[in-house]
Amino acid sequence: MIKYLVVTIICFFLSLIFGIISRDVLIGGTILFTGLLCAYFASEGKRSNYILGLINYLLMGYVSLKNNLYGIFFFYIFIFSPLQISGFITWNKNLDEDENVVVREFTFKNSIIIILSCILGSFLLGYLLTLINGQRLAFMDSSSNCINLCGVTLMILRFKESWWLWLVNNIIDLAIWIITFVNRGEGSFMMLLVSVGYLLINVYGIIKWSLEVKKGKV
Repeated sequence: MIKYLVVTIICFFLSLIFGIISRDVLIGGTILFTGLLCAYFASEGKRSNYILGLINYLLMGYVSLKNNLYGIFFFYIFIFSPLQISGFITWNKNLDEDENVVVREFTFKNSIIIILSCILGSFLLGYLLTLINGQRLAFMDSSSNCINLCGVTLMILRFKESWWLWLVNNIIDLAIWIITFVNRGEGSFMMLLVSVGYLLINVYGIIKWSLEVKKGKV
């Protein structure tokens, strides 16, 4: 569709411009481009978001390693990247006649389980990360990853609530990369832009998927 082509072109030029400004066209520019497109196509229910997501997570894992964010590195490379393959396969089996994924929603009980899992997981992982020499922002790192993992899992399972988890996660991510950018971390400017882009697309995703559920795509 023309809409997708226009969005792709806009994302490409934004990534190129900011890449040139930050002198980080290859890695940073690609992270920004694939990140924005991945989030947008996910909000539109398109399975192609997982192909873009795989590239994005691998590159973000590399940048995280350079900035001593070992929790983010581990999750991005060894958990989130393989989950992109699983997500593509799962969505491919649950498409409607327009090639869009069929959206679901869950109960209050599911919400409580997810919230408690994120809290407990964040504290446990945060403690383990403090044991790693050189680790920075341990509990913010762990919270971001645990919430992101729940969000990715719910997205694969096609639950609209995944967007709310990612909204919380993106706020934490934004704080992490603002701090890293202030401390002049490598590649942090582009990661900061990705976080801002994700935050805006998350709001769109919440609205879009909520409307899909109301239309009966459950």
